[in-house]
Amino acid sequence: MISFIGNRPALQIGSHQVLDYDTAWLEDALRRAARAADHADFPLVAEIRNGVELYLENQCSLRLLHLGDLFERMRKMLVKIGCERIAEKLEPLAPPLTVSLVEAARSAGNGFELAFFETVRAELSQLRQAGAEDIRFTGLRESAMILRGKSKWTRQCDVLLAEIGAFLHSAQTQQVEV
Repeated sequence: MISFIGNRPALQIGSHQVLDYDTAWLEDALRRAARAADHADFPLVAEIRNGVELYLENQCSLRLLHLGDLFERMRKMLVKIGCERIAEKLEPLAPPLTVSLVEAARSAGNGFELAFFETVRAELSQLRQAGAEDIRFTGLRESAMILRGKSKWTRQCDVLLAEIGAFLHSAQTQQVEV
């Protein structure tokens, strides 16, 4: 059985589902839209965020909600309360997201680092298009071992781990080693 935090639905972001999330990122998205609409002093940001949170926890019957659909509902709500300009500027923003690199390494296989990096690059692109900005990766060490075909850590793994780290750094993501 899957346990949902605060009875909120899982969010579909690209090909990933996020179960455990707070709602601070909603406030960020609303503030960005208000600034873009020349309403930087928009006083209802916290109230709208609370309303969306209540909707997610008490009224949304879906167990899986696409991020784009959530933001479309938020736009409609903003229009209903007379904030059309802010609704027009509201862009999807995803909660912080953690992605394991292990599956990309397994699918690329031993010795196919280029395929691995291309898979990760495509996944990053897809996530960013879906509204993800804060992306963290796990499984860096395990991925290096898979790609090198090693069961124990070696100098070759060190070199590849550094390459993976540099790649993620250049892509401006956060790294988490697990």
